[in-house]
Amino acid sequence: MTTDNTPPATAPAPAAPAGQPHRVQIEYCTQCRWLPRASWLAQELLTTFEQELTELALKPGTGGVFVVRVDDEVVWDRREQGFPEPTAVKRLVRDRVAPEKSLGHSER
Repeated sequence: MTTDNTPPATAPAPAAPAGQPHRVQIEYCTQCRWLPRASWLAQELLTTFEQELTELALKPGTGGVFVVRVDDEVVWDRREQGFPEPTAVKRLVRDRVAPEKSLGHSER
């Protein structure tokens, strides 16, 4: 009888079902001092999507970067679209994490 110390193979984790919480990342330029802008946007998103998001990360960057990602998908890039209004980012995040959610006055 031999003993095998090899751990059993594990199946890959299944993808999160629809309706599960999501991760948002805001990458901002430290050289440009955009932390206050990124923090403010983070606060807006966390307040609006407090049940839908498990994490919101602020990622320091350089070179004029200001990018918002949802589950690693870029939804806003300052280099292509300019600085975002919170309402625009909220709509883009909502479309990915809670399409049925009303944004109230932000919808108008």
